[in-house]
Formats: sequence, C-alpha cells, structure tokens
Amino acid sequence: MKAIWKLPNGEEITAEVSDGTNMMQAAVDNNVPGVVGECGGCLSCATCHVYVDPAWVEKTGVADDFEDAMLDVAEAERTDQSRLSCQIEASGELDGLVLIVPQP
Repeated sequence: MKAIWKLPNGEEITAEVSDGTNMMQAAVDNNVPGVVGECGGCLSCATCHVYVDPAWVEKTGVADDFEDAMLDVAEAERTDQSRLSCQIEASGELDGLVLIVPQP
C-alpha cells in the first residue's frame, strides 16, 4: 500500500508499505521527521502521534482505551483525528492513507 505523511512545513513523504507493518515502523523506516517511536511500537509512549486525514478516520478506526490514555500524554495537541501510528496497520484497504505529522 502507499502511505503519505504530510509534514508541518508542507512537504510530503510518500512510501510503499508492506501489509501488516504498523505505520510507526513505516515512518521510521522512511525517515519521517517527527515520528520517533521511542518504545518501538509497544504502546508505552506517544512519540508516534499523528493526525489521520479526515478522509481516512473511519477506515483507520478509533483508539482503544489504552491508546486513548497514551494520547493524553502526547506532546502535540490532541484532536479527534489523533492516533498513535504504531496502532495503525498497513493493509490494502488503507492504500493511499494520509497521515499528518503534528507541529512539535
């Protein structure tokens, strides 16, 4: 699938992502600034916080209770579109997914 990260400076990074890869790992693999993933995707930090483009919110689903709690400690402002990218898994249904990297 193809994923697009929109950066705060207006640039975009586009990459092919293998099915089953979480979007935090995909961002790290593609050097997306602002997506760190300090915990390695273990859902114990919020350094992979992104905003899901409004067109994709329904397809990516909602945060479960634990992810919801972790989003409360994210550095950037939390919105209704906030997700931890480690909890979004690449699949054919998400081909073209747009994620917005928050302003630090």
